[in-house]
Amino acid sequence: MNKKKKRRPSTNNSKGFASGGSSSSTSSSLTGGTTLIKPKISSNFRYAGSIRPGLQTPKRTVPSEKIKFPDYALDGQPKNRPALFPWVIETKKPDEIEKMRAAGRCAREVLDLAGREVRPGITTDEIDRIVHEATVARGAYPSPLNYHNFPKSCCTSVNEVICHGIPDDRPLEEGDIVNIDITCHLNGYHGDCSEMFVVGGEEAADNVARRLLQTTYDCWVKALNFVKPGNDYKDIGAIIEDHVTEQGFTTVKSFCGHGILHYRNSEPAGKMAPGHTFTIEPMICEGAATYLMWPDDWTATTKDGGRSAQFEHTLLITPDGVEALTGKIETSPVQFWERESKLHSGVWLGTSGAAKEREAGLNASLLSSS
Repeated sequence: MNKKKKRRPSTNNSKGFASGGSSSSTSSSLTGGTTLIKPKISSNFRYAGSIRPGLQTPKRTVPSEKIKFPDYALDGQPKNRPALFPWVIETKKPDEIEKMRAAGRCAREVLDLAGREVRPGITTDEIDRIVHEATVARGAYPSPLNYHNFPKSCCTSVNEVICHGIPDDRPLEEGDIVNIDITCHLNGYHGDCSEMFVVGGEEAADNVARRLLQTTYDCWVKALNFVKPGNDYKDIGAIIEDHVTEQGFTTVKSFCGHGILHYRNSEPAGKMAPGHTFTIEPMICEGAATYLMWPDDWTATTKDGGRSAQFEHTLLITPDGVEALTGKIETSPVQFWERESKLHSGVWLGTSGAAKEREAGLNASLLSSS
């Protein structure tokens, strides 16, 4: 959930969620005793697809006496800035890596919990409530909340929404595809991951949606498998773009996640080394990859109304490969794109020796029960 307008890559772990303003106006309505906030809209704005902004509940609160806040929690302004040059890459120390593991595990648990709630009729605001409460219950702060005044605790991007969808009172409909993007701030570190879900289950997805989801997942896995010490960060983008264009889809070039560009480029971004942490999160579109920004200054949709999909892991480079700090666990769901992928059978946990050993045991359990 750290998509930025395109800029030179960096690979630190400070939140790069976005740069945007307040997402709502001051007008509101009263429903069932709760003040619902009207989104910022423009009377002459032309939306691209079928999704429209709905009413929002007020920002949820986090108990400051129990939970460590990120530096932007109170005023909305992050104080920790990325390195000036993209090749200046922080190497995490062992104690920092362990804290990131804990934050990643927290984010994975919350994402799985949110995903299990996806069904026709549930609102994305209700999913946000579940995410918020589950995050706080684990002693963490929901990282999106008040980041540059973002009003919610997660992002829910439905159908044509590329990224930064704001949870609201629109009920999900059968056949919708939705990305839930979770970031948890635990003991000073962020764990960041996202996943796609089909409302109504895989049988509700039409053929194009299935192809889009499978292609997005497969290009992501190709890029994940490329990560190891000595490789260039800039080469990640070409792997993603080459795969999706062969399948007739496009990759978004106007946003990047944690500074990683998800298209072919020659930007100097440094070399991978053990101890580096970053995310890969390609945003793939069924039509054109140009975007339309809603008046709320957050929600980015495809300009032609075509659907978009993405996946994300927080990654740690190890001496012998890479591992997902937000990898799936024993209670995680196995999605059809994981079962049917011709590139990787089952869930992906990494390429390091330790990760592959865990992955084999986990897949033996998950695939037999799915």
